[in-house]
Amino acid sequence: MSRKYKFAEKDGAYFISFSTVYWIDVFTRDDYFCCIIESLDYCRKNKGMEIYGYCIMPSHIHLIFRSTLGDPSGLIRDFKGFTSRKIMKIIEEYPQESRREWMLWMFERAGKKNSNVDFRQFWQQNNKPIEIWSLKVFEQKLNYIHNNPIETGFVTDAVDWKYSSARNYSNNDHNILEIDLN
Repeated sequence: MSRKYKFAEKDGAYFISFSTVYWIDVFTRDDYFCCIIESLDYCRKNKGMEIYGYCIMPSHIHLIFRSTLGDPSGLIRDFKGFTSRKIMKIIEEYPQESRREWMLWMFERAGKKNSNVDFRQFWQQNNKPIEIWSLKVFEQKLNYIHNNPIETGFVTDAVDWKYSSARNYSNNDHNILEIDLN
């Protein structure tokens, strides 16, 4: 059975989650979060990504998006490829990263188990996109995304999680990523 999930409707909006290999808590430092935020912003401004919701957790990312160019699969592939290379470079060069050797070893270990990877693997390959086909599904997925930091015990109010679109929806002036609210 194939674990490769497909984006059926090329122009549709999707909810997608992707995780680091072994669910490693990589996103614990601002530099790593910033890499993801900058990459999402770049995709939004230059690659036709419309972002309706997001949340970056320590080991995974939730995203509601649409590809205006009709290539959601290619957009996510490019995003994951770029961010994996960039974050691994940051980890290699970050002098305060106490887990550097362990994380790089784990990424290398995952890469050895995957014939599609030359050296190190950062992201798990499966994405399982869920098409947003109604307002009810959109609201359900957006609530799930925004409540994720609450459910894990990081915050008691969704707007307190810095790396989430909950701030964008709450008229908070401290947004770190512009999203498409239209």
